[in-house]
Amino acid sequence: MAASAAASLTGASASDLLRSSTSGFSGVPLRTLGSASLALKARGFAVSCKLRKVKKHEYPWPDNPDPNVKGGVLSHLSPFKPLREKPKPVTLEFEKPLLDLQKKIIDVRKMANETGLDFSDQILLLESKYQQALKDLYTHLTPIQRVNIARHPNRPTFLDHIFNITEKFMELHGDREGYDDPAIVAGIGTIDGRRYMFIGHQKGRNTKENIQRNFGMPTPHGYRKALRLMEYADHHGFPIVTFIDTPGAYADLKSEEKGQGEAIAHNLRSMFGLKVPVVSIVIGEGGSGGALAIGCANKLLMLENAVFYVASPEACAAILWKSAKAAPKAAEKLKITATELCKLEVADGVIPEPLGGAHADSAWTSQQIKNAINESMDELSKLSTEELLKHRHDKFRKIGGFQEGIPIDPKRKFSMKKKDIPIPKKISDAEIEAEIQNLKKQISEAKGSSAEPPKLDLGDTIKKLKREVDHEYSEAVKAIGLTDKFSKLREEVTKANSQNQSIDPLLKDKIEKLKAEFDQGLPAAPNYGKLQKKLDMLKELSKVKHLSETNKEAAKLKQELKAKFDDVLNNPRIKENYETLKGEIQSIGASSPSDLDDDLKKRIVEFRKEVDLQLANALKSVGLDVIAVRTKPRENSDESSSSESESKIEELNKDIEKEIEHSVNSSDIKSKIEALNLEVAKAGDTPDAASKNRIAALVQQIKQSLVKSVDSSSLKDKYENLVSKVSSENGSLKKADPTGVSPTNDELKVEVGTNHTLY
Repeated sequence: MAASAAASLTGASASDLLRSSTSGFSGVPLRTLGSASLALKARGFAVSCKLRKVKKHEYPWPDNPDPNVKGGVLSHLSPFKPLREKPKPVTLEFEKPLLDLQKKIIDVRKMANETGLDFSDQILLLESKYQQALKDLYTHLTPIQRVNIARHPNRPTFLDHIFNITEKFMELHGDREGYDDPAIVAGIGTIDGRRYMFIGHQKGRNTKENIQRNFGMPTPHGYRKALRLMEYADHHGFPIVTFIDTPGAYADLKSEEKGQGEAIAHNLRSMFGLKVPVVSIVIGEGGSGGALAIGCANKLLMLENAVFYVASPEACAAILWKSAKAAPKAAEKLKITATELCKLEVADGVIPEPLGGAHADSAWTSQQIKNAINESMDELSKLSTEELLKHRHDKFRKIGGFQEGIPIDPKRKFSMKKKDIPIPKKISDAEIEAEIQNLKKQISEAKGSSAEPPKLDLGDTIKKLKREVDHEYSEAVKAIGLTDKFSKLREEVTKANSQNQSIDPLLKDKIEKLKAEFDQGLPAAPNYGKLQKKLDMLKELSKVKHLSETNKEAAKLKQELKAKFDDVLNNPRIKENYETLKGEIQSIGASSPSDLDDDLKKRIVEFRKEVDLQLANALKSVGLDVIAVRTKPRENSDESSSSESESKIEELNKDIEKEIEHSVNSSDIKSKIEALNLEVAKAGDTPDAASKNRIAALVQQIKQSLVKSVDSSSLKDKYENLVSKVSSENGSLKKADPTGVSPTNDELKVEVGTNHTLY
């Protein structure tokens, strides 16, 4: 046996022998076996070995790649290819009512093809009904329905969006410590010529891909790959864009052994130190720390039907209600939708989706994502490195920094402690009365002296009084027995406000009825006297505060105007012109306007117009509008005609005010004003864009109704008569007035109040 083995090694090279011996094996080299089969015969049997045929390596791109392919030539390097077969349509449970309309449309089209008849009108009607039903369904989605849309099997994945929005994309692999986790994909790509590092969770588009991608649930190697490429981008100055779409990190035994928690924690810590802008986009579902591990960004954006949660609705329902069937209730309580998270300032913006979800038009959705990335990066690129780090730090520090009913100083929101939250203490009625008497004494002393008025701390006293009045109202509600009714009504109003809808007429009627019932029973409440007394004090102090603020604003405006007027009058050119005109008048020895020649009169008029224009610009610079600039009448006849016109204008103004008051009290305009008041109260101090649009629309409707009401009355005839009369008198006015200034139709229109606005 040894002899035959030695014989077989005769043709082997020294390197083959060395390689064979140093590898720890002794025997026949594989290269020898590959060149010819080996047959060893001993004791009547033979053993033969042959190398396995290895399939030639096939590159993922063709021999002649198309340079115009979407995503560039480098997209051939990616194993992510278009599906050979289109995914089967999936209908969610709440979408089933739309199937009947779809079936009718298909049946009518089939009938039209078979019979050759024209059913285009019926098809258009059915399609419009379908679109309206689709719109109604997708504008009133519940949280659990949005969860189902976020998990839709046909929803576009990370790589779908990447190849739609980038001109070039090159995928990078591996964490250099283990293996290349397919659940997280990363690479460098360009959008509009700007280079970014893209990192995201990748789900599969069918069962085979989902198994390969582990259903988008990364292992520790995936998070370490993401961190490696984040640090690479930070080193080279690439902005980072992450896409979140995972139910959570893969929680199997092996992942825990490999340090799943440590990998996520390392990512969380390291992302706060990145010196480049980071934008995260939730395109599907973002679950727990598995999503947050690549989501510590300067801006967190969410698609309209995406969800972001610490625990899935099913898990939350199983914990709290011991049944996964309570998932719809849990989804509503968790506040996991994009709009709710924006209100809580967890998310920074909502990216719209087409009706039917992102899978209905993935290219359009990708374009919206591209626009959002460009806008966010334009904003963040203006920040310095220190500002960028502080921006990211402050974003996460302020989350959760609030307490209902107590406003918190924004400076303390980022480093709050429980003991720092002020708790208002109960104030006795005697203390409030003493404080108000002290304020009254200070006000009366300030009126009697010429010294500067003291700075009164009315704001704190008014806040205390408001709290006391609210407390008295609560006690009155309890005494009357309306606590339950108020609680139910408050829940209904809160629910309506959370959906950003106008107040329903039925709900408004309930509010009015409960208010009437409360007003009727209030005098019988035991604390009615105390409530009235505190309300009177609150009204009095509010009035004093308003007057004080008005006086301060008036004094400030007076100082600003004086400074502006001084600047105008001290203008060297105006002073020079004034002195020149004055010298010419004195040299002539004129004692009245009739002694001046026409040229000098014209120059005086031009000088006055220039001064008036400068003063008008000074007024506009401090926020005041100039309606008209008039010269004082110089002759008695002019005074009489001017006073007569002014009296008629004043009379017409009064008629217009009466007509407006009558119109406001009409049922149509009154209901619109009530709706406007409710919308303003609902919007609060910081209305969003939708609330502003609704308020502006209501204001415009009220204005149009008022204008229509005024135009339909007899006031229009009075106005036209007054205009014609003033126009006929313009000639005499021009003769009497050397400046030639007389009221025009536009000025008269302003005077009689036809531009009344409603506030």
